[in-house]
Amino acid sequence: MKNYLLGIDVGTTGAKTLLVDETGAVVAEALTEYPMFTPKPLWAEQNPEDWWRGTVQSIRKVLEQSGTKKEQIVCLGLTGQMHGLVLMDARGDVLRPCIMWNDQRTASQCAEITKEVGAQRILELTGNPLFPNFTAPKIAWVRQNEPEIFKRVVKVLLPKDYVRYRITGEFFSEVSDASGTSLFDVASRQWSDEMLKIFHIPRQWLPQVSESVEATATVSVQAANETGLLQGTPVVGGAGDQAAQAVGSGIVADGMSSVTIGTSGVVFVACKKYLREPEGRLHAFCHAVPGMWHFMGVMLSAGGSFRWYRDTLGELEKANAKNTGANPYDLLTEAAAKVPAGSEGLIFLPYLSGERTPYPDPNARGVFFGLTLRHTKAHLTRSVIEGVTFGLRDSLELVRSLGLHISGIRVSGGGARSALWGQIIADIFNQDIFKVTVTQGAAYGAAILAGVGAGIFNRVEDACDRVIKVVDRTEPGPDAKVYAEYYQRYRALYPVLKEEFAKISALIQSES
Repeated sequence: MKNYLLGIDVGTTGAKTLLVDETGAVVAEALTEYPMFTPKPLWAEQNPEDWWRGTVQSIRKVLEQSGTKKEQIVCLGLTGQMHGLVLMDARGDVLRPCIMWNDQRTASQCAEITKEVGAQRILELTGNPLFPNFTAPKIAWVRQNEPEIFKRVVKVLLPKDYVRYRITGEFFSEVSDASGTSLFDVASRQWSDEMLKIFHIPRQWLPQVSESVEATATVSVQAANETGLLQGTPVVGGAGDQAAQAVGSGIVADGMSSVTIGTSGVVFVACKKYLREPEGRLHAFCHAVPGMWHFMGVMLSAGGSFRWYRDTLGELEKANAKNTGANPYDLLTEAAAKVPAGSEGLIFLPYLSGERTPYPDPNARGVFFGLTLRHTKAHLTRSVIEGVTFGLRDSLELVRSLGLHISGIRVSGGGARSALWGQIIADIFNQDIFKVTVTQGAAYGAAILAGVGAGIFNRVEDACDRVIKVVDRTEPGPDAKVYAEYYQRYRALYPVLKEEFAKISALIQSES
């Protein structure tokens, strides 16, 4: 009887499940979407029950599509959006909506604690500065602003680990996701007692932490009834979405790197030893590969910027796509491809949700700079793609400044499917860009981790060598020289606008 693995991704836009066979081939996949809520400017929340409902539906869909028997599923791997805060009471009920990774409400908590503890000490303890997106400041925000909820807290979970709880009834996390909480000693791969003390968080609130390939729990009776899975099926630690995405792209050796354009944008570089950027401008996290770490530069609105643009200004393309069956993104990029590199002086700053790398600034705002009567909608489209890619290059430049050897950049995510965007990445980075056989990203990485946990693969590195191959290469073209100058103009804009961003943010807050 053939064995199968499940990779489950609790993503920002929906729950995705992949069914993968023992050779690494994807047999079936399903995505169930759910909403995100923005009750105030710069806030972002989701209902954890929506994650569970979406997970159940997507699991059932792949089982039905494939006709796979539940006895053939030998292991599950979980991944999902990082940094979210799920608070639970003594009965196991969720106390409030999840405060998500792209929520920026905790700037004051970060500033207060950083001033009290010292930025350098926090960097020494966790490998990272205290960012508003991370989990611990959100706990502090709830303590200060929702005391009635806070006094009922008995458990704190990350999004994928809440779904793990619903699948298994057990409280576990793993090293890659825990790295993004500001409560984790990344160097030693365990919770930081000193950071817990700083945030006044009892140790028993947090789950046990494992390596990503360890089978830590099994499918419960209740979850088996809801999902159609077999009770007792092992569930491995899994990984945060970016570490799982890296595994799913084969970024598992020292110096290998990737660029992922999902809702957020990530430059990811694997490291065989623990390092940290001296000023904390790059995230230093544990990799899902046991005994490895990684650097990560994150921009908050990458594909999210293009999605916002499509939803706000792409109504005609969406209507045409509905009538013709075309993809509205393809219609937008086809027009943008006719615009010259640099969009004839139009530059887009993609700070629609604030920013993280290289500017940890929740007040940063999106900007179209240089608009003239000459510019058309196609110029706007291309400038959004270029602006996101300039922002990703900011992270690459930080990695290069550390003297790390980059052995090739693999691209993945929705943006990677566009030939225009792929060429723009190669030109702006002035670097060869590679695509691989697997395009399912984080969910596929979670399935590989499950395969290692089930003994189908010996190691993560062996699995990736076996199932992931390079299929396409894009080299920089003549536009690389044009973009070298435009990148400098892009870089000059944030420092000039920083104080105005803060003033606008204060004005908005005073009105709410």
